[in-house]
Amino acid sequence: MMISHSREWKKEDMKMVQNRRRGGRRRRKVCFFCANHMDFVDYKDIDLLTRYVSDKGKILPRRVTGTCAKHQRTLTLGIKRARIMALLPFTVSE
Repeated sequence: MMISHSREWKKEDMKMVQNRRRGGRRRRKVCFFCANHMDFVDYKDIDLLTRYVSDKGKILPRRVTGTCAKHQRTLTLGIKRARIMALLPFTVSE
């Protein structure tokens, strides 16, 4: 006696499988600077800048931090200025 398995998928089932594979729907992150009505990023605010730098010293991308394109550009400039002024390290010493 053989059991036959049906390979027909319903459209709803396919969407559920695809969402599960991709991790489901996630809420869009809100830009911290837009939410707090900040016009510019101050390079002297080290506590704020370190939130957007990885453990290795790399600048985190927009998809990770949730910042908008405008503030990501100003954030990058602020981090680079802080590095030049020796307020932030370029790399982490091991």
